[in-house]
Amino acid sequence: MLYLIATPIGNLGDITYRAVEALQGCAEVWCEDTRQTAKLLNHLGIKKPLVSCHEYTQKEKARASRRASPTPSSPAPRRC
Repeated sequence: MLYLIATPIGNLGDITYRAVEALQGCAEVWCEDTRQTAKLLNHLGIKKPLVSCHEYTQKEKARASRRASPTPSSPAPRRC
């Protein structure tokens, strides 16, 4: 399952309960900035492996889709 989670910009307490549940239930967290995401997860008391996903590493990663269906993508130029 892929979750796209909006994270708070300023106050770490502004994250939604549903976002916290998704972060707690996932196996790993792919993020643009592992330092900032680590701060958020530490604040929430969640320990998950972080995978760096930004324009410099996107060529090293591949998306696999089950049942040959297309994967979600963003129209933005930077994707992971």
